[in-house]
Amino acid sequence: MDAKNKFLSGTLNTIVLALLSENGRMYGYEICQKTKDKTDAAILLTEGAIYPTLHRLEKDGLINSSKEKVNGRIRKYYSINDSSIVEINLQIDLLTQFTGHLRSLLKPSL
Repeated sequence: MDAKNKFLSGTLNTIVLALLSENGRMYGYEICQKTKDKTDAAILLTEGAIYPTLHRLEKDGLINSSKEKVNGRIRKYYSINDSSIVEINLQIDLLTQFTGHLRSLLKPSL
């Protein structure tokens, strides 16, 4: 695993939770595309990363899923579990603070 993927794996839960919190109901491929678009393709999520993350977040009770038929195919949508919004905001805030501290350490002039 390269360094970029190590950083990504440590923040993937928070990235997914933030996107779902911001956009509401989304499906896996849509999350991957939104991440790519918002980062100018600097972060590219793969199916091998996104689906285990979504399943883990669902198992942990932070998100819900529902299935819907779209163009003859079943699509699984994910959304924030209303009771987990406080936990999600906490994770987002902690990561934001942490990246701010890293920036202060690594690029103190910024």
